[in-house]
Amino acid sequence: MEVKNIFVVGAGGLMGSGIAQVCIEAGFNVTANDIKEEFVQRGVSGIEKRLDRKIEKGQLTPEKKTEILARLKPSTDLADAKDANVVIEAVFEDMELKKQVFARLDEVCPQHTIMASNSSSLPITELAGATKRPDRVMGMHFIQPVPVMPLVDTIRGLLTSDDTYNTIEKLAKDLGKHVVEWKDGPGHGLQLSGMAYYNETAHVLYEERGTKEDIDKCFKVGLGMAMGPVTTLDFMGLDTTLHILRVLDEAYGGTQFRPCQLLVQMVSAGLYGSKTGRGFYTYK
Repeated sequence: MEVKNIFVVGAGGLMGSGIAQVCIEAGFNVTANDIKEEFVQRGVSGIEKRLDRKIEKGQLTPEKKTEILARLKPSTDLADAKDANVVIEAVFEDMELKKQVFARLDEVCPQHTIMASNSSSLPITELAGATKRPDRVMGMHFIQPVPVMPLVDTIRGLLTSDDTYNTIEKLAKDLGKHVVEWKDGPGHGLQLSGMAYYNETAHVLYEERGTKEDIDKCFKVGLGMAMGPVTTLDFMGLDTTLHILRVLDEAYGGTQFRPCQLLVQMVSAGLYGSKTGRGFYTYK
């Protein structure tokens, strides 16, 4: 199937808006959807700011920015997915919420529409069960920050067809991403080691074995990473991270996924990271 029109659910968030951005930059028509107009505009504003930074760096012209944004359409109604070839869902990491979204999309989308979830921890097969098209459902997990990180995890559900997989794999490559396929289950490949890594980062801070600045510097300077783990936690969202850790802890047990008390306390205090203006760092 040729993909022209993409519908992004949860486009008001940092992940969703990043997905929408790479899609419109790659030449696809994108409908950016979220539950409130203010959320949609927040996502669109984030895209505009990131494109402006490209202009400042000489990587983009103002005319090209206008051309790119012309492919973006805002939406607060899931019924707007009626013309989508592919839906990419990027709502909060909660199975019941995602099932509700997929069930509604299943009602309004044409039968040929593929539904891809950006979930980083939830089983795709269970999510596909909320639809009448489990063969057209699979995982397509982007890495944060989406416009920068060149990797996409792909996850087949039990009934995902080869045609569905091949279409999503090609889409990811058309977006300029490298593709890695993972087996379905709680946590997808990189997330299993990644969540243990982020949880341990929180433990180091909680036990005062190092400052957040030095931890980030260690990974950026010592390992050449673009972003240190503490900053990454802020951009991922501490609430999202905590929820994923709880899912993995329930699924696998052990100590590596048992949430650090510091994360629990910060989420309880409403310190979710960059999206709330304060996490481990403070943001304007």
